[in-house]
Amino acid sequence: MAAPLPLGGLPLHRLHYHRQPQHHLLTSGLLNRRLRCNDTSESIKSDADAASVSQSQTAAVFSAKGPPPYLRRFSADYRKWKAKELEILRDIEPVILLTKEILHSDRYMDGELLTAEDVKIVVEKLLAYHPRFEDKIGCGLDSIMVDRHPQFKHSRCLFVVRKDGIWIDFSYQKCLRQYIRDKYPLHAERFIKEHFKLGS
Repeated sequence: MAAPLPLGGLPLHRLHYHRQPQHHLLTSGLLNRRLRCNDTSESIKSDADAASVSQSQTAAVFSAKGPPPYLRRFSADYRKWKAKELEILRDIEPVILLTKEILHSDRYMDGELLTAEDVKIVVEKLLAYHPRFEDKIGCGLDSIMVDRHPQFKHSRCLFVVRKDGIWIDFSYQKCLRQYIRDKYPLHAERFIKEHFKLGS
């Protein structure tokens, strides 16, 4: 008998493969198929159970909390609110545009007094509704001025110039919020929450 051929100093021996009997392969394939069918039917069953649970949960949520937001917009209450919101926006828009023009354009320089026409609008439409109107006016109003905020130097605000020469800043947004509360008491808080920054 011939000696085995060496490879890298190690002898090579003939490898023997053991074939599995044909009936073993058939049975294992059949079992696998049965297991897969059982898994599929169980997964279908579990999917159906999950769907029914999901539907019952969804129904419970709807019954507890009412219709979802995309359906609420078609309700009568929602339409009434949107109409009132538009009314308030149209009401305050002219004075907001004027105030922003005064503060953010080059119409007035820092420390400049407003014209008599602008003073009249600002006093009647804004300052008169400030929660601390009397404290701001003090001994009497002489004019309205625009200048840098005493604490936030990068922003400008409106100032009451008193007859005694003292000038004090006021927030036009506080004035607007109070105006809305006075004129639209039923819708004021919702409007303010949706349209005004917190802490402004």
